[in-house]
This record gives sequence, C-alpha cells and structure tokens, in this order.
Amino acid sequence: MNPNLERLHPYPFEKLAKLKAGISVPEHLAPISLGIGEPKHPSPAFVKDVIADNLDKLANYPTTKGTDELRSAIAAWATHRFDLAPASLDPNRHVVPVNGTREAIFALVQAVVDAGKPATVVSPNPFYQIYEGAAFLAGATPVYLPCDGGNGFIPDFDAVPESVWKNCQILFLCSPGNPSGAVIPRETLVKVIELADQHDFLIASDECYSELYPDEANPPEGLLQTCAAIGRHDFKRCVVFHSLSKRSNLPGLRSGFVAGDAEVLAGYLKYRTYHGCAMPIHNQLASIAAWNDEDHVRENRAAYRAKFEAVVPILREVMNVDFPDAGFYLWPETPMDDETFARELSARQNVHVLPGRYLSRTVNGHNPGENRVRMALVAPLEECVEAAKRIVEFVKGFKQ
Repeated sequence: MNPNLERLHPYPFEKLAKLKAGISVPEHLAPISLGIGEPKHPSPAFVKDVIADNLDKLANYPTTKGTDELRSAIAAWATHRFDLAPASLDPNRHVVPVNGTREAIFALVQAVVDAGKPATVVSPNPFYQIYEGAAFLAGATPVYLPCDGGNGFIPDFDAVPESVWKNCQILFLCSPGNPSGAVIPRETLVKVIELADQHDFLIASDECYSELYPDEANPPEGLLQTCAAIGRHDFKRCVVFHSLSKRSNLPGLRSGFVAGDAEVLAGYLKYRTYHGCAMPIHNQLASIAAWNDEDHVRENRAAYRAKFEAVVPILREVMNVDFPDAGFYLWPETPMDDETFARELSARQNVHVLPGRYLSRTVNGHNPGENRVRMALVAPLEECVEAAKRIVEFVKGFKQ
C-alpha cells in the first residue's frame, strides 16, 4: 500500500462520531444538525427536468474536457460575475469542468506537485481537509497558516517567513472561508500574486462559497477578478475552483469547474484524462442550465440571509458570534472548550455542531479552531431558530 496513506488524519466527522459515542440524546427533542455543510434548500426544478429529459445520454461516453457548450456557459458566467475582460477566459484553454471541487482539488495537487524535490503545500488553518490529504498523497508536506480573529480569519502573509515560500509549490486560499466566511480583500490577493511570482508557486483559490453573500450589491471578489483588475489577463500562476453544490443547492450533481492559468490546466487535463473522471452528459446539460440562471441563486441568498438575521441575535445572548462576510457558517466562540460544548449540546439538546479543533491543526502549541464550533445554517429557518433557542438554554443551564 502507498505509505502516504498512513499520514492521513481521520476526517472531522469521524472524530465527531467518536466524541459522541455512547451519549444518549433526549428523545422528546427532534434532532437538528448544524454540523455538516450540506445544502438543504430545494434543488432547482428546472435542473431536475433537464436531467429527466436527457436520460438517453446515458448511452454516450462523456469526454474529460466536457462539451463546448458547458465550457462556454462556464466562461460566460465567470466573465460576467468577476468582471473579466471580454474573451480573456477562453473556454478551450482556461476552463476544465469537474465533478465537484473536492475531487478537483485532490486531482490538481497530484498533477502539480513535483515530489522529486522538497515540496510543501501551504494552506489556511482551519482548512478544508482535502488540501492536507491531497498534499500527503502527492508526497508533499502541508504547512498551515493560522487564521485567527485578530487577523480577520485571513492568513497574515506579512508574517510568513521566506523559508516557508522556499519549497512552496501550491498555496491554497479559501475565500469566502470555511468555516469563518471571511473574504480576502483585493490588496491581499495582489500581495499573494506578487509572492507567487517571486517564489514560483501556484495559487489555488477555493471559491465554492462565493455566491452566498448578504449584500446583493457587494459580491465577494475572486482571484481571477483581481487578476483582471491588475491586467493579468493570462491568469498566470492562478487557478480557481467553483461549484454548483452551494450556489445552486446541487451537492448531488457533483458539478463544478477549475479555471485560470492555461498552461497549468493543460497538464491538469492530461492528468484527468488518465484519472477517468468525466462528467456524465446529462449532468453537463443540467449544469449549463444552472450556470445560465441567476434567479434561483438570488432566492437562495435571501433564504440564508433570513436565517442569519434570525439566529445571530438569539445566539448573542450567550455567545460571541458575528455575521460572516459570506457563506452559510457561523464560527462562534464557545463558553467552554469546543469538544465539551459539542458533546454536551448533543446530549442535552439534540443539536449537533462541529468542534473547531477538528477543522484545524495544532502548530507551535496553538490550534486556531479551539474553543470555537462550526454551525452550518443549512436546515430550514424554523429549525435554525429552534436550534439557536436550545443553544441558549443549554449554555445558561450549563453555567449553573
């Protein structure tokens, strides 16, 4: 077996299951899960109709590169959304459709990392665990940059020593962040691009929460948008990941894309051709319909906005919690350690959240996820409000 398999950490939800093993939940209270970031809003009916109307396409092999129509729809959406120069995002050179960002991120690391020399993959901390696992299995070493409240939950790139960049081959960004929802501003993205040019590494920006934001007039900036703003129309050393999972409530469709540096994506496409991960044609047609429609996305944002506006004031009675810049998570401080909070909240109120330390690594004695929990406001509004009320009752009762 690949010895790097032994380097993999258990996934956060494995740790959570172990933490809660043996507890008894109150049977008179219906369970409410805020732990898993799985969208629960209805999938768009028109997308389901496209799939149903094209099941005959099951008889056709899809191509790894996807159809011209899908790549063109993606390029048109990204160009409009991120204010890119007309025709700068070439559907044939700058876009690769993928089966969700998770497999896409993993594949990118395998395709890019040169393990024949010292290789590190740098990521925020907390982080989406696939960044780390992909690095291990590519033979690279992860390096973690702390994202604390003091720096707005964004890595302080000015504090990163030159030695970290020396062997860096990929820098992962996550904006809006998971779990904090923090959006990286343009001036920071420009700084990161300058670092990539200086030290010759790839910036991989995970932007799968980019379409869940509170202010319709102020969408989060993306990495390619920053490239366009500074005249970097070839997107050199920059790639982004986007998905329909959160944007369109289609996590089961497994549809997204990678876009950016054409030279990187040429090698990436070659890797994927051997990897065997082409998107089924009926899914491609459904994806085109989803990328071409914004009405359902605006409705989706409105539903999340209503939940945040209802839940945050309730929780503030007992917790230090802020509205996120974007995304559908809350990242509150806990009045006790995060594992105790998560376990006892399940046992006493049948409300389930994820301890922050499970999303982070301890570096130099510091874990930026400790004494925080991640709450995903994916349940219906009424359930989210009920969960918030139970959390208040739990905290007040626990203090007594």
